[in-house]
Amino acid sequence: MLLENKVVFLTGAASGIGRECALACAREGASVVVADVDFEKARKTAADLGAAAFAVDCNVSDGASVERAVAAALEHFGRIDAVHNNAGISTPSKPLDETSEEEWDRLQAVNLKSIFWTTRAALPALKQSRGSILNTASMVGLMGQSHHAAYAATKGAMISLTKCMALDYAPFGIRVNAVCPAGVWTPMLEEWASEQPDPAGIARYLDEIHALGYCPHGDVVGDAAVFLLSDRARFLTGCILPVSGGAELGYRR
Repeated sequence: MLLENKVVFLTGAASGIGRECALACAREGASVVVADVDFEKARKTAADLGAAAFAVDCNVSDGASVERAVAAALEHFGRIDAVHNNAGISTPSKPLDETSEEEWDRLQAVNLKSIFWTTRAALPALKQSRGSILNTASMVGLMGQSHHAAYAATKGAMISLTKCMALDYAPFGIRVNAVCPAGVWTPMLEEWASEQPDPAGIARYLDEIHALGYCPHGDVVGDAAVFLLSDRARFLTGCILPVSGGAELGYRR
């Protein structure tokens, strides 16, 4: 029970990687705040987790919405021990010059500025608990990716931000880390796959880019998240952890 008696505020928790992280945290004893813009799905996920879960309506691109969600979590549980910034979008899959200003701004608001809002809202509680922050980044933020410039830019910025936050909040005993998945089968990845020139061949491609030979589901990220949020990782901060099946290791056939 690595997260026993911990309260984890988890954004984008209703589906995909977020849901798998919520399930993993609950299995390890955490109380989970299931924060999502799709409140009905959030309620369903919270019901699946059991009595220790609490669903909140949270649009991470809206500061007032984030403040309300954090306040509701504190009213319900009385504390927050961890914030996992997982909410994100990946579309559109385009080069930079084909990306509209609206698409660029939306990606920045959901994937990156959301961390600004959650940190401002939850930091007083995290100082009290000497808690931790975890960001779901991506291997594309380290490696780059063709036809995905705006998304990769948000994840690269998130990685740099993670390191800066680790330094800024270490004096308060707050650890800040990030996980970097490569391919993970989620509704968001399925949407990305449908935008590719050869959608039919994309499943084979996603298997082959991972050295371990397959594209996983979100449970592998959930297990890594539990570790980084737990006291087992008590001396890890500013860590950018690949959860990638070796996708970044080098040339493959």
